[in-house]
Amino acid sequence: MWLYEKKLQYPVRIKKPNPQMAMYILSQFGGPDGELAASLRYLSQRHHMPIPEAKAMLNDIGTEELAHFEMIGAMVHQLMKNASLEQIKAAGAGTWYTDHDRATWPGTGTGVPFTASYIMSKGDPIADLYEDLAAEQKARATYEHLIDLADDPDVIDPLRWLREREVVHFQRFGEILMKLQEHRDRKHVF
Repeated sequence: MWLYEKKLQYPVRIKKPNPQMAMYILSQFGGPDGELAASLRYLSQRHHMPIPEAKAMLNDIGTEELAHFEMIGAMVHQLMKNASLEQIKAAGAGTWYTDHDRATWPGTGTGVPFTASYIMSKGDPIADLYEDLAAEQKARATYEHLIDLADDPDVIDPLRWLREREVVHFQRFGEILMKLQEHRDRKHVF
């Protein structure tokens, strides 16, 4: 089904540990507006789309969101892997360490686990596309907030790239929304 290259979609090469930044970034791993939620939302919604272009778009973007989930996991891992216990404690990540060591886990940096309530598949293609447009804007805003919190160029660079992908996804969803509205308004003769 996919050709998988064993490399990230965009390189992540973080050299300095920073458990505090890892805790912030975790929200994009398993939080309500994160990459896992986006991927599952789009891959679930594609099945009931009435036009092939919408199915393909949701499949493509949903799959790309999985690649972003992989990138975020790599970022969290690289920020945590060489962190000392003192750094982890100072970052307020002691509870995370207690439960997960330095591992990534789908949840937020505050310990809220991922839940399927983060995703929606209404069954109405227009309603679902509006939800998807909003999801991309929330993810874009989250990446902007993370960039504001970051001071390491090795962290900022992939965050900026991910932010730009959210903008592109928003644009693609807007294009498909127009096609779906045209399809809905067109007289269907069978």
